[in-house]
Amino acid sequence: MTDELFRSDSYMKSCDATVVAVKEAAVTVDRTIFYPLGGGQPGDTGSMSWSSGSVAIVDTRYGEDGAIVHIVEEGSALPSTGDTMRLELDWERRYRHMRMHTAMHLLGSILQYGVTGGNISADKSRLDFDMEDTVDKEAVSAALKALVEADHPISCRWITEEELDANPDLVRTMSVQPPRGKGRVRLLEIESVDLQPCGGTHLKSTAEVGAVRIGKVEKKGRRNRRVNIHLDD
Repeated sequence: MTDELFRSDSYMKSCDATVVAVKEAAVTVDRTIFYPLGGGQPGDTGSMSWSSGSVAIVDTRYGEDGAIVHIVEEGSALPSTGDTMRLELDWERRYRHMRMHTAMHLLGSILQYGVTGGNISADKSRLDFDMEDTVDKEAVSAALKALVEADHPISCRWITEEELDANPDLVRTMSVQPPRGKGRVRLLEIESVDLQPCGGTHLKSTAEVGAVRIGKVEKKGRRNRRVNIHLDD
């Protein structure tokens, strides 16, 4: 398994690592700051460099047995197993994902319905809710702005799978359950606002979300409302 440095510190922008496998355009290292595609959050991009070369990382995915695979540009020169390299994140893109992901948790704390889906991008994100009610965009936007400005601290901690089973209300996503099999589950806590399982990368405080607004609200079925959000900067 790859040592997932982003789990304990989502603000790391670079790190050193050792190549453990190279297959076609995919490079696996022993440790990484790159978040792999999952939970609605895109895989990170950036670059890797070593003593005799460098290459752009265009995507990050999970491979076999918990390994994290860095997808590089087709036709690029590749490192060799055992090479020491420097990993560098596209930090601007990652930080927007962190802001978006945290904003989505805030949105979910305002619209307290089951979540049927979601997607994060640097430009626009969305959450789908199991609801028939009409969304009051002005009221939700005002509530979201207030939560951001309140500067609530954000932290992560781990609980056992047994503890999660004893508290099923922590899980609000209806279509996707937290991953099982490792014996523990990571919780994201926005103090006094939200507590639920999440493996994504997040901010240290709600104030870092910055200017955010509610975009288009779409009716996707009798009991499904899609709410889009945008960062205004």
